[in-house]
Amino acid sequence: MKPARAQSTGPGKGPQRPHLSLVYAADEPRAAPNASHPVRVLLVEDDFLIASEIEAALREAGFDVVGTAASADIALAMAAAGAPELAIMDVRLSGARDGIEAALELYSRFGLRSLFATAHSDPATQARAQPAMPLGWISKPYELEDLIEEIRAAAAELRR
Repeated sequence: MKPARAQSTGPGKGPQRPHLSLVYAADEPRAAPNASHPVRVLLVEDDFLIASEIEAALREAGFDVVGTAASADIALAMAAAGAPELAIMDVRLSGARDGIEAALELYSRFGLRSLFATAHSDPATQARAQPAMPLGWISKPYELEDLIEEIRAAAAELRR
């Protein structure tokens, strides 16, 4: 059963937000987690619109989004301050360092593992990321429901 999608509530009944069902690369080139507390997620995505849509979907699905970072440096600062359980990581980011460099440093400094959500998932890229012990890869474009399911599976793996 698919989760209900956000719908327009009409005039005077709250904010209206369109729901996008697919996430595309802007730069082109089942188990439930422990219910004792929401999974703390750091979102690392440099496309503002994509990040906003993902963040809203994650919050709707019950995740605690500790922050959204557009660069590796911001992601590292947010991880230090917010103690996330996992990072959702794009490969292409703003700034000099990419998402793999960010994931490697998040893992070495904080033991924080990443789920890569990116259009850049070729074998060479995945091999470069392997030392960060990725929790998985989901390729853009993807359905938000698929991303949420991947995050739930990654969180369940971490909590085992």
